Amino acid sequence: MNPMTIECPVQIGKEGDQFVAHAMSLHVMSCGGTPEEARPALDEAVGPVLEDLCQAGLLQETLREGGYEEQDGMGARAPALGF
Repeated sequence: MNPMTIECPVQIGKEGDQFVAHAMSLHVMSCGGTPEEARPALDEAVGPVLEDLCQAGLLQETLREGGYEEQDGMGARAPALGF
């Protein structure tokens, strides 16, 4: 499979004594003792989730259901966040 770029907004917040990084549109979370630790932990968590979806043939369907839009076959743009 060719490399793909997937944009994903990340929200980081404090819960107790940990910082939680949440890739909301992908429904993946991870944590760390600081925001600087939480973000790379999230990146590590997202990779295997996307690989599993790809191997199962569900990546494109999952991204569409999450509101992603394909960009020239090389990536996916995250859905707009509404507040």
